Amino acid sequence: MRVAIASDHGGINIREEIKNLMDEMGIQYEDFGCDCETSVDYPDYALPVAEKVANGEFDRGILICGTGIGMSISANKVKGIRCALVHDVYSAKLTRQHNDSNMIAMGERVIGPGLAREIAGTWLATEFEGGRHANRIGKIAQYENK
Repeated sequence: MRVAIASDHGGINIREEIKNLMDEMGIQYEDFGCDCETSVDYPDYALPVAEKVANGEFDRGILICGTGIGMSISANKVKGIRCALVHDVYSAKLTRQHNDSNMIAMGERVIGPGLAREIAGTWLATEFEGGRHANRIGKIAQYENK
């Protein structure tokens, strides 16, 4: 699995925690920034990562900003992206099992580093169940391709 990860200025600390987690899990990743604590625009980081996931350069993507909201909205504008805003472990698991999410977004101002690691670890380790859920994902893709 290859993962693209990025944050804006509001998500730098959790991004580092998740990178450490992926190192521990033996997951390949590429960090797309940002590397500053001054204000930057989250779409400048979310959109390129989402495009890389959508075109198959990466299997999954993780985005972090202050709340995760701006990153998730931006990523979901890219065709083929199913980015879930996740702030609990249960939702992280189900968004993979039932929604086949290929990206998640989290908010550093909403959750702490320990919970962020647990969420990311669960999401990265969980597979899509398929079955009845595949039909639902297919309906989303069909609408998206209109």
